[in-house]
Amino acid sequence: MADPAEETVAAPPPTPAAPAEAGLAPPPSVEPTAEKEAEASPEKVAPPASAPDTTVRSRGFKLLGEDTSVHKVLGGGKAADVLLWKDKKTTAVVIGGTTVLWVLFEVLDYHLLTLISHVMIGVLAVLFLWSKAMTFIKKSPPDFPVIQISEDAAVNVARALRNDVNRALHLFREIALGHDLKKFLGVIAALWVLSEVGSCCDFLTLIYVAVLMIHTIPILYDKYQDKVDHFAGKAHTEARKHYEVLDTKVLSKIPRGPAKAKKQT
Repeated sequence: MADPAEETVAAPPPTPAAPAEAGLAPPPSVEPTAEKEAEASPEKVAPPASAPDTTVRSRGFKLLGEDTSVHKVLGGGKAADVLLWKDKKTTAVVIGGTTVLWVLFEVLDYHLLTLISHVMIGVLAVLFLWSKAMTFIKKSPPDFPVIQISEDAAVNVARALRNDVNRALHLFREIALGHDLKKFLGVIAALWVLSEVGSCCDFLTLIYVAVLMIHTIPILYDKYQDKVDHFAGKAHTEARKHYEVLDTKVLSKIPRGPAKAKKQT
């Protein structure tokens, strides 16, 4: 006979919940709402495509062009570091040496040939006495390195000079043939300014002033680039207006040079 306690403890069989959960369908409004939010979110979050371009075009006049640094224009190498005072020791040596030469030649009236001769006499005398002193005290003489100009260095210098000379000759030819009026006016103005400056000082002083300028103007422009570009933009606008008036009234009536021959296809 079965115990009545066991009959009361036994639990009824569990109701099958899985089929009920599996049978439940997802609410029909979930997926369409997600799709609508996915379609609407890019339009609300993403900015218009033309916004960055508008920002870039709204920049003012730039002497060196957009996104071009002074260091990059100067070559971006060691020479640029010297001109921008990033290598202060080398810059000081260059300016100091140039100043000493200018004082010797201009203030003390020293001559170039005399200076070279005296420097060579002093260097050779010191080296000669040093070698003899080492031999007299029975020590090995100093081993001076052999200094030679390599063929590659000479070829590179010759190629660089050749390219610059050919570029200048091509520019003068274009001006002589009357192909570019702007270049003609620019070269004439530059030569006139150079002649006026040359009449005020001699060649050595002009070189010394040029060395000082190339070591001061780039760093000043790099420091005050925004202000300089602002005034340069105004000057450029005014110059273009005057040139357009001149071109309309005078230059358009001047006959141009012979047109360049077209390449045969």
